[in-house]
Amino acid sequence: MEYVIEMNHITKQFGNFKANDDITLQVKKGEIHALLGENGAGKSTLMSVLFGLYQPEEGEIKINGKAVKINNPNDANDLGIGMVHQHFKLVHNFTVLESIVLGRETTKFGTLKMDAARKKVMELSEKYKFKIDPDAYISDITVGMQQRVEILKMLYCDNDILIFDEPTAVLTPQEIHELMKVMKQLVAEGKSIIFITHKLNEIKEVANRCSVLRKGKYIGTIDVAETSKEAMSEMMVGRKVNFHVDKPEKTPGEPVLEVKNLTIASKHEGQHAVKDVSFAVRKGEILCVAGIDGNGQSELVYGITGLTPIEKGQIILNGKDITKESIRRKCLDGMAHIPEDRHKDGLVLDFSLQENLVLQSYYTERFQKHGFLKFDAIRKYAKGLIEKFDIRSGQGEDSIVRGMSGGNQQKAIIARELDRDPEIVIAVQPVRGLDVGAIEYIHKQLVEQRNEGKAVLLVSLELDEVMDISDRIIVMYEGEIVADVNPKEITVEELGLYMAGAKRSVKNEK
Repeated sequence: MEYVIEMNHITKQFGNFKANDDITLQVKKGEIHALLGENGAGKSTLMSVLFGLYQPEEGEIKINGKAVKINNPNDANDLGIGMVHQHFKLVHNFTVLESIVLGRETTKFGTLKMDAARKKVMELSEKYKFKIDPDAYISDITVGMQQRVEILKMLYCDNDILIFDEPTAVLTPQEIHELMKVMKQLVAEGKSIIFITHKLNEIKEVANRCSVLRKGKYIGTIDVAETSKEAMSEMMVGRKVNFHVDKPEKTPGEPVLEVKNLTIASKHEGQHAVKDVSFAVRKGEILCVAGIDGNGQSELVYGITGLTPIEKGQIILNGKDITKESIRRKCLDGMAHIPEDRHKDGLVLDFSLQENLVLQSYYTERFQKHGFLKFDAIRKYAKGLIEKFDIRSGQGEDSIVRGMSGGNQQKAIIARELDRDPEIVIAVQPVRGLDVGAIEYIHKQLVEQRNEGKAVLLVSLELDEVMDISDRIIVMYEGEIVADVNPKEITVEELGLYMAGAKRSVKNEK
């Protein structure tokens, strides 16, 4: 059997920590081969070895039956390997076109020749129905668009082996559907795809075969069509996983957070991202804000938490007007925030895990005296949280957060925010990019907050999550609330209509 890629007995170590321990992966030509595993199982590390970002301590790589040495990403590109990274590698102040040709520019007498490149990019964009604007700046386009730019970058280089590292983590349901179509189209054209994910429905939808990693070791390869989601999740986590959130009936109490007539400006001149929005979240209630990405949900949360100024309106927490308070004051008043962008707003990436865990409490008497930090107290506290929330990393509390897997970075933020015993938890896509085990855990934590009589405001793009965990759903479309519904009384299809703006519920008619 001729494989397009063989990674035989690959071992990759960081210090004493084996991220990949004797892993063998074989990919056939023209297949979508899924790579499944929990956060920190070693999937991205293995692909970074294949892409030349890391050198393995042991093992060999064969491309089309020939042993190769991949010293860097340029070698990988020359061998026809392209990669869409989990955290996009794009230059924010470049245009889409400049980003795609970066490293593959055509020059004549030292000047850039963009005409042929523009033509090729537009042809590719047309072929895969990407609808991109080549002159838009990366900083101004949506995450879904940025991802298309990453894919075009690979296609522009004529790569035959495409690695997608958790490509759907940041996409809306509609964008995911489009991406799946593109992946099938690419394979039909003879390309081979390695698809890293931990969303089992997606593997079922597009993959031919699936290899499972657990804690850095290879568990096995299965035929997707013949294997149930339950069996795959058990291979991945090593135990049975409950896909349904158990939550007891509860009658919500008094309002904890009240938002009144909130209006927030958009990045685009003269427009509003949030238009006159009002709602309340009550004790013992999970209120979910649903909607397609880019309909004002992010700005709404930025406004409530103080990350962006508001034009008009009021924010009231437990009867107290906190509209103009500082972010620290809002935290002290009982607001916890699990932000959408964990790298930008949730963590200081070059700080250690223990430093990140006390970012909001280092100034309290518990952790400092006369302005000097009590390192022993911080370490002890961090160890406790790491154990309680099962945060996995190479060097425990001393790990630099940048080097941790996305899921464990997320767990660190959740540990820090929930441990402060907040009155309201504002969680924006808290399970984005997480595996089933971590999702189950985080949903449990949020439901526990609700059961203890706290309020939870959840912003999510995942319809399954919205339907499963919320007590009440409000839908945002173009900056306005177009529906306020009970998940028990609505179908996913109906919710989709509200999200697409095709339907409004009567009480929100303007």
